[in-house]
Amino acid sequence: MNSNDSDNALDSDSRRQLLRSLSAAIAGAVAAPLWSQTASADQGSAGHQHGSAGASGSSKGDAVSYTEKPVIAMLVHPRMVAQDLIGPWTVFNLMRGSEIHLVWKDLKPVSTELGLPISPTTTFADCPEQLDVLFVPGGLDGSIQMMGETEVLEFLADRGKNARFITSDCTGSLVLGAAGLLKGYRATSHWYVRDHLEHLGATPVYDRVVHDRNRITGGGVTAGLDFGLTLAALLRGEEMAKHYQLVLEYAPSPPFNAGTPETAPQSAVDHILSGRGPTIEKARQAAIRIGKEKDLS
Repeated sequence: MNSNDSDNALDSDSRRQLLRSLSAAIAGAVAAPLWSQTASADQGSAGHQHGSAGASGSSKGDAVSYTEKPVIAMLVHPRMVAQDLIGPWTVFNLMRGSEIHLVWKDLKPVSTELGLPISPTTTFADCPEQLDVLFVPGGLDGSIQMMGETEVLEFLADRGKNARFITSDCTGSLVLGAAGLLKGYRATSHWYVRDHLEHLGATPVYDRVVHDRNRITGGGVTAGLDFGLTLAALLRGEEMAKHYQLVLEYAPSPPFNAGTPETAPQSAVDHILSGRGPTIEKARQAAIRIGKEKDLS
């Protein structure tokens, strides 16, 4: 076989592989409505069950709480970390039929740590009272500010009364805790404030995602995708969550093994704690004060 014949054969193989992939994708898209109807019927009264308590980045063994049109309220606030919002939001957006509200006091754009403005879509007053998901993103400076915002905490506490899942990623769990929503629950946060959750009545757990009854919290920044997929599996089933993961090509393989203080060089840990130490201490003091005021700890 000459080089042209070899190239043609490779092209033919590539085309066949592409067609197989497209066929599988089309079949999945066609089957999705049928699957969702079957899942709805199968869930029945189990549709409102929550997973068992535990710390895990996986939803295996947890009851699927299937909802055709989940109503999701995602708090947006000044100085939040954009990725903390966008990671989970991207996953939620893949769940067809989701009703997503970006909630804030008013509809004026709020600025993230990048200076990137995010426009709220719904005010606190107009946010649905019955939610499938209540979510709070992180961002240390913004989270500390939100811990002192009475209007924000009252909104979260109110909607948290009826929300099927009360959730956060990164330092957003500090805000949930300040609203009194983590007392008696296991939870996680960004590694440098995770232990502060104890002052807010929670049991700090070291894990990417922690699922305790209807509370689901994610670790720092990049864990937002793990959190989003975990919740998607609970709302739409593990097979669909795997579909979303593949769409996102989420197969992390970082160039360095320095993503936790346990694996990072000590010099990196020291540098971060030195530079952010005063702000981390500010978060600790806020947690202690709120915990005492609300009798959480």
